[in-house]
Amino acid sequence: MSLTIRLHTTTAHFNSNPQIATPKRNHHNKRFVAKQIYSNPLIRSLLLRRMSSANKGCVVVKSSLIDPDGGSLVDLLVKESERDLKAREAESMPRVTLTRIDLEWVHVLSEGWASPLRGFMREDEYLQSLHFNCLRMKDGSLVNMSLPIVLAIGDEARERIGASSNVALAGPDGDLVGILGSIEIYKHNKEERIGRTWGTTAPGLPYVEEVITPAGNWLIGGDLEVLKHIKYNDGLDNYRISPHQLRKEFDKRQADAVFAFQLRNPVHNGHALLMNDTRRRLLEMGYKNPILLLHPLGGFTKVDDVPLDVRMEQHSKVLEDGVLDPETTIVSIFPSPMHYAGPTEVQWHAKARINAGANFYIVGRDPAGMGHPTEKRDLYDPDHGKKVLSMAPGLEKLNILPFRVAAYDTVGKKMAFFDPSRAKDFLFISGTKMRTYARTGENPPDGFMCPGGWEVLVKYYESLQTDEATQNAVVLST
Repeated sequence: MSLTIRLHTTTAHFNSNPQIATPKRNHHNKRFVAKQIYSNPLIRSLLLRRMSSANKGCVVVKSSLIDPDGGSLVDLLVKESERDLKAREAESMPRVTLTRIDLEWVHVLSEGWASPLRGFMREDEYLQSLHFNCLRMKDGSLVNMSLPIVLAIGDEARERIGASSNVALAGPDGDLVGILGSIEIYKHNKEERIGRTWGTTAPGLPYVEEVITPAGNWLIGGDLEVLKHIKYNDGLDNYRISPHQLRKEFDKRQADAVFAFQLRNPVHNGHALLMNDTRRRLLEMGYKNPILLLHPLGGFTKVDDVPLDVRMEQHSKVLEDGVLDPETTIVSIFPSPMHYAGPTEVQWHAKARINAGANFYIVGRDPAGMGHPTEKRDLYDPDHGKKVLSMAPGLEKLNILPFRVAAYDTVGKKMAFFDPSRAKDFLFISGTKMRTYARTGENPPDGFMCPGGWEVLVKYYESLQTDEATQNAVVLST
């Protein structure tokens, strides 16, 4: 008996034509076809759902359909019963003081977002990440790792560490954070790192200027042990949900698909259209309870981006106003710093969501991109991010969902998918234009953003103008 499965291809455009996988009766082909079917996470999940239905619950389908990279989530938090002992051991070790962004990377590593990585990269891991965008496991398999996660130190710190094999890590405030063990120190070639990561060494790259340029000339890697949960005490820690906690929540909600949407900007109705349309399409594909992971980036961002606390307040209004359904949406902060490294960085964003349990990832125009720092053009081709994701080694098990372009329909007076046949009816409102509206107190067209969310942005930009006026007054008075 042959089995025919109709489905959307996992890495092509979401609205592409269905493919048909039909195993032939040829005896020698059966094992190959079965392997191909079960190696595809989308087909496998559909088969499991059908088996579960046919056998009345004999097969339990959970949202954690997608395994963490390396097979299990890394957890680098020291057990509570061992913390005092570890802290006493750390007192006798040379100490390295972390910057705020270093601490964000400790947070990322400690919770397993970068699984199977167990600490700041040693040189062999760094070179694989920098030149191949992936790491080779002991069994020969590859996991994606497109951004080097490294810790820089200066000449003085290197001399102070000497022949020690372990170092204590202290936060910016001096408090003990953890231990880096079995360390390796190697040269920090900044130009090579910048060129390989960004594809340019042009001045003005935000992460480079904030982190790499002032960093030391050495990198230190090793096994990380973190003494306590990283907290920021900014009123948002309850939104910082670890991959382990997210997976438990997806299972609690009985999700059979999890689709992640990353953003570092306020949510407008075009974003909501994309997210709601994705859920509708997943339902059409046979999923019963797709859950949206709305996952704003919470680490370092450039100075002109809307701050995290303002974005989180705006996202809350989007849910309150019913633009997104709270019953099928989880809002959580992704703790990673932002590189603005385009197609290289978007692989990291997708890989981290695998570890959080998402088996679908929404990608749009110019993900993780920015304008060229010295020229009037985009730094990256706007289409390359989604193309790279569909081909990236180590991301084969993740279903990539490129989304359609949304714009403001001046006829329908709402955000809608762009229709080239009546292009003149559509208005593209850029982030710059949106900020101009908010700064000047001018309202955007009706239907662009929910009123509550827009009010949050207007108040934020009004506060900036007030602060600027106050600073100017102080300067004049002096």
